[in-house]
Amino acid sequence: MTDFDAIIIGAGAAGLMCAGEAARRGRRVLVLERASRFGEKIRISGGGRANFTNLHASPENYLSDNPRFCVSALARYTQHDFIALVEKHGIAYHERDHGQLFCDDSAQQIIDMLRDEARDAVIQTGTAVERVSANGTGFAVETSRGPYAARALVIASGGPSIPKMGATGFGYEIARQFGLKVIAPRAGLVPLTFDPDMKARMEGLSGVSVNATAAHGKTSFTEALLFTHRGLSGPVILQISSYWNPGDAIMLDLLPGIDAFATLKDFKQSEPRKEVSTVLSQMLPRRLAQRLAVWTGCGGRLAETPDMSLRALGDHINRWQIKPTGSEGMRTAEVTVGGVDTRALSSKTMEVRSRPGLYFIGETVDVTGHLGGFNFQWAWASGFACGQVV
Repeated sequence: MTDFDAIIIGAGAAGLMCAGEAARRGRRVLVLERASRFGEKIRISGGGRANFTNLHASPENYLSDNPRFCVSALARYTQHDFIALVEKHGIAYHERDHGQLFCDDSAQQIIDMLRDEARDAVIQTGTAVERVSANGTGFAVETSRGPYAARALVIASGGPSIPKMGATGFGYEIARQFGLKVIAPRAGLVPLTFDPDMKARMEGLSGVSVNATAAHGKTSFTEALLFTHRGLSGPVILQISSYWNPGDAIMLDLLPGIDAFATLKDFKQSEPRKEVSTVLSQMLPRRLAQRLAVWTGCGGRLAETPDMSLRALGDHINRWQIKPTGSEGMRTAEVTVGGVDTRALSSKTMEVRSRPGLYFIGETVDVTGHLGGFNFQWAWASGFACGQVV
């Protein structure tokens, strides 16, 4: 049996970050990864350019059953700290909408940077963990390549989103083994789906995109909305999906900041001979404008359309209530909402309070970021916090 100071299970963003910090402190670190390559979710992120953080990252960008848990780690290792690391390695990057930062070249640069930072750690791919147990001095880990032992064990295996990348609920199994509660995992940042009637109504709109506001309860986002052959997607839907639960309705505003009814009334006074859909096409994509007019019985000229019908059209534009039947699930979800209950962990170190030496970091725990680099920032921050103490 080979002994280490720390064994990290999972060579993704959080695991690699933790390994680099721990190895820098002189710890003997072993990172075990089931897949044949490490950093696979980093590799595919951001269209292959890795949306590695966000300039506006703050605790308000995260959801959790224990919402204040993320505050300490995010304060100790900020987006500016990670940006400084990227710049130290000479990686060129650029900013897109809403403070999102991407590599100019390739996500592989981030993987290479993390591997370089963790160059003193042993990273072993193609290794399945078969059993984990506590012993008198720490933890024993039995794998497909033999047994290992360490004083500290870090679970950085992520959640079950995107199973084709090898994602599983392994971390939850370990948590339950040691008596920890797991907040029920569900798909987050995922397209939503609808019943056959709703899909039939939206048929022919696939590919149409519009800037919209999606609201669920007191939470709302304003970003691009995309009609697809399955239902609705686009950044605004992905964002609100993390808050949505089956049976809930979502409110859409297809013209945020514009009173659609008041605008249509003004056009009725100034250009009464124009078709309703023609006027609406000046504010919305033509296909969508035509469909909205048909849905609300406003297919004629403005002069011939009663104000009551225009009001119904305006309400449909500004307050369109939809009720998804589901989502595309873990298959396409960018993240997992839920995970190891953070009330069992130290917010400063990520250590299990009842089991010294055991740590959970990254997506495995119940901290989920918004779309736009926030989940990577949580991986860096939680990995850093853990790497300072293991």
